[in-house]
Amino acid sequence: MVPLPRPATASKRKSLGYNVVMWGRTLATLTLFFVFLHAVCLAQITLSFAQLQELLQSSVKQGLSDKEVSNYLKRQKLEFALSDRIIEEFMGWGIGPRTINVLRSMKPLTAGMAAPEIEKPPPKYKQPPPPSEDEQARIIAEARRTALDYTDGLPDFVCLQLTRRYLDPSGLEMDWIKYDEIKTRVSYYENHENYEVLSVNNKMTGKSMHELGGATSTGEFGSMLAQIFEPATATRFKWARHSLLRGHHVYVFHYQVPRTRSHWSLTYQPTSETIVTGYQGLIYIDKEAERVLRIAMSSYDIPSGFPIQEARTRLDYDYTEIGGHEFLLPLKAQVRMRQEKHLIRNDVEFRLYRKFSAESTLTFDELDDFEPLPDNDPIE
Repeated sequence: MVPLPRPATASKRKSLGYNVVMWGRTLATLTLFFVFLHAVCLAQITLSFAQLQELLQSSVKQGLSDKEVSNYLKRQKLEFALSDRIIEEFMGWGIGPRTINVLRSMKPLTAGMAAPEIEKPPPKYKQPPPPSEDEQARIIAEARRTALDYTDGLPDFVCLQLTRRYLDPSGLEMDWIKYDEIKTRVSYYENHENYEVLSVNNKMTGKSMHELGGATSTGEFGSMLAQIFEPATATRFKWARHSLLRGHHVYVFHYQVPRTRSHWSLTYQPTSETIVTGYQGLIYIDKEAERVLRIAMSSYDIPSGFPIQEARTRLDYDYTEIGGHEFLLPLKAQVRMRQEKHLIRNDVEFRLYRKFSAESTLTFDELDDFEPLPDNDPIE
């Protein structure tokens, strides 16, 4: 465990704003690309039982229109026998009447196919009793102390930021199509971040992230964490549950920050229009170290008429060795945004951490393809 350093100054924390940008080039100059994506979406595919479940659950969760979902299903095939019992189960999720009618019309087309293998739900985890209110207050106070001290405890380092960007023009979270893969050298020196784009789709480039266009985010190295726990933010915390995240037993708390005290900004680049949005979500606090291991946040109270209707992000920290010492550093992040029915997703990973020096480099030989990190959703 790295000893906690002196508290970070307010001026240092202010220099690390958290921002999400949706560059207009994604939807403006990529019109032809979206035409291609639309053609792909119109193509007929064969859905497994798990894919159909995911589609319907996502449509209900996001409040997608019954007409959109039913029209999408009309163009698809199923690879399993659809039964009345399965359709009744889907009805219980709140799917619309048009979607139900499409499913019923698909049922005779699946006669003779194998029934799906339906996994039994795992046994419910028996939650220990929640900590007392005094203990909850102490946990949040300790997490706040380590969060506000966080940036001063970081070493000077360099690392590889790997960003895989996806588009889903259907808006159903079922047609994710990889747009590009960006490898960026991130240097962190004297509490300042610097980003240098190394390659796009494994081809070297001299462009900046701004010139590449698309959706981007910054602030993973401390500012998101600090803004939640900054006393002036007056974040409201509420107990959620116990959980397990990547082998660490964690406390989980709900939190909420209204727009009037928020510093989370969304920028729509064609007009350079920027708004500040309220946000809410969950924090996962390591029971042993009492430090935050995950932040999940989603926007709310976005002004009507702003092109981005939804923004969500999730940031995971884990212990990483640099120069023979362990530090809690960003492991991965995910950003999702919605404009009209188009969805954008960035999967970000941080790799190849090493101590910063004037000679610190990331050679092109090191930038081979990496398998995506496992999702590691917590066991509830």
